[in-house]
Amino acid sequence: SMLADNGNDVTLYGNIDSVNEEINKTHTNSHYMKDWKLNETTKATGDLEEALDGAELVLFVLPTKAVRIVAKNVRKVLDKTGAKPLLVTATKGIEPGTKKLISEILTEEVYPNDEDKIVAISGPSHAENVAQKDLTAIACASTDEENAKKVQKIFSNDYVRFYTNDDLVGVEVGGAVKNVIAIAAGILVGQGYGDDAKAALMTRGLAEITRLGVNYFGAKPMTFSGLSGIGDLIVTCTSVNSRNWRAGKQIGEGKSLDYVLENMGQVVEGATTVKAVHELSEEKNIDMPICEAIYRVLYENTDVAEEIKQMMTDTRNKDVKNIGEYKVLRFRDIEKDIERDMATGDIKSTGLPKSNVLY
Repeated sequence: SMLADNGNDVTLYGNIDSVNEEINKTHTNSHYMKDWKLNETTKATGDLEEALDGAELVLFVLPTKAVRIVAKNVRKVLDKTGAKPLLVTATKGIEPGTKKLISEILTEEVYPNDEDKIVAISGPSHAENVAQKDLTAIACASTDEENAKKVQKIFSNDYVRFYTNDDLVGVEVGGAVKNVIAIAAGILVGQGYGDDAKAALMTRGLAEITRLGVNYFGAKPMTFSGLSGIGDLIVTCTSVNSRNWRAGKQIGEGKSLDYVLENMGQVVEGATTVKAVHELSEEKNIDMPICEAIYRVLYENTDVAEEIKQMMTDTRNKDVKNIGEYKVLRFRDIEKDIERDMATGDIKSTGLPKSNVLY
């Protein structure tokens, strides 16, 4: 609706006919946004070809688990029409199993070897607040600066401001992993803990997000001090509008994950993303104690109080590390591959990136 308010021709694609019909007839979506009307020019359809017809920009706002299959179908339509619209992802997640970010999935399935046509938007924003025209700031990231600027121009208005960023993977990692930390924040509230605990959790959670982003995905450390890092983390860990926070609160109060997911009515991305984070933490030996504790609580049924006790009595007490210590982990396997390729003559020289940024 915001895009339509900005003067764009917007068509929504959805797979629930009743929702599409409601949007077209009454310009409402009562299941997800009660007491709020969409721009009357916004249309909805269950026909993907119709939705993509003439589109210059395609915005993906899907659960992570649905992105790949929808992307495959988008590719089929685009191959038929020859169109090459810009792809924008607002989905915040990491695909379990493949450990792929959404931009990587879209590149693989829609634009192989053309990552420049992918833009990710992420930052401290809830649909409920944007719909009320609350002041909001969001990052839009791409490996192509001009494409990031295009999205910035299309989306920005007098109540939502977009900042460009060239660290595509860093923006995505921040948006994805903060959902896991938000579950933890909700659990603390459900257990009766206060502001000190929440502040400690967010600070150490940001360290884990940065560690994963830099070590495995090769993100820029300073990205996590921006809107898609600490900004998104703050709003998701403190707002009742956060599905992940609400899910965590119920778990902290003693409800099971199955019960929470069944009754939430909306996707809890952190519950899926934590699986991929757990796999990466174990495979790459990345220290992520908060995320690992959340994984154990959700999928191994460990006791919440005992996990908190273990966290607080952990002897790892170094607050700030030089990011260079993490860089060695991130590029350790890459260095082995480079040495192998040098031995076979595939490449002639190498060098490891360095950073003096502290975190």
